[in-house]
Amino acid sequence: MVHFPSPLLAALVAVGLNLPARGEPAPAAAVPVGTAYAQRKALDQSLDFVGRVEAVGRVEVRARVTGFLDAVLFKEGDPIKEGALLYRIEPDLFEAGVKQAEGALERGKAAYALAAIQLQRAQELLDRNSGTVVARDQARAALDQAKGAVTGDEANLQTARINLGYTQISTPIAGRIGRTSVTKGNVVGPDSGVLTTIVSQDPMYVTFPVSQREFLRYQQGADRPDRGKIGVRIRFQDGSEYGQVGRVDFVNVSVDRATDTVVVRAVMPNPAGALRDGQLVRVALQMGAPAQKVVVPQAALIADQGGVYVFIVEDGRAAMRRVRPGPSNTGPDSVIEEGLSGGELVIVDGLQRVRPGIPVRASPIDQPASRT
Repeated sequence: MVHFPSPLLAALVAVGLNLPARGEPAPAAAVPVGTAYAQRKALDQSLDFVGRVEAVGRVEVRARVTGFLDAVLFKEGDPIKEGALLYRIEPDLFEAGVKQAEGALERGKAAYALAAIQLQRAQELLDRNSGTVVARDQARAALDQAKGAVTGDEANLQTARINLGYTQISTPIAGRIGRTSVTKGNVVGPDSGVLTTIVSQDPMYVTFPVSQREFLRYQQGADRPDRGKIGVRIRFQDGSEYGQVGRVDFVNVSVDRATDTVVVRAVMPNPAGALRDGQLVRVALQMGAPAQKVVVPQAALIADQGGVYVFIVEDGRAAMRRVRPGPSNTGPDSVIEEGLSGGELVIVDGLQRVRPGIPVRASPIDQPASRT
């Protein structure tokens, strides 16, 4: 006959073997998760905008006289110095025009000299009662006409020399030159349009629209910084940060009626030429001294209908904490305004298996350095 152990004996055996008693579920296995600490960091107080790079100086080069293009004297895309020669128009006709004007001026001066002599003679005859007042007055009028002709000839000569100078097209600013729209041998003139464009390089402007809400918040702030002391940083489209810091130098006097924004402009150093005219960038305004903020990896944030929350590890178990992220982020991290005080062990990896209250086995993960 087979004897079965009593329930009490089975329970005692189970305790001795560290096994669950009959009818009790086995404890859940701890879920492995990757964790990182919520850190308190000194972060710049900044506002983010979308901006565009603009050259301080921009010149559209045009021909001011008509003629055959004799030479293109620059390489497209190269940096150029102020006063550098860009195009040369055939000067022969304009040199001939200068000589013609010089000849007309010489004739005019000779006529003026003759008129002066005739007036002197007419006056001498009148003084000896051998001449008439009418003859003297006619001679004076002839002198005035000759003087006017000389003035006109001098102006024509100056115009001819100016037109000759226009055959040498130079750059009025230093910068970088774009493509040429014409090549040697073509006829160019005032109607030819833009021959090429030059944009200055250092410094550059960065313009960006600021909403009325943000603008009013700045104006009404009791501790708002002076406009000229607001630091401006920019990031490129690939997320990399530009190494120079700019300063706000202009705020538009009117609000754009279509977008209800105010255009703000900053001056940004560009010694290496990394900024290009028309480039789209992200703009961050540094509004004050760095402030202590709690930051966590963005991968830890979970959103649902109730808002945003994170899981933290408490006594070996997962616990949910509702948080309020800040308006900005610092690279791979997110600023937390409410819900965490810093120092909490936040679950970053393995969140798909985490539920409130389940046991977890925490392992630290490597955290990329964030910008402070």
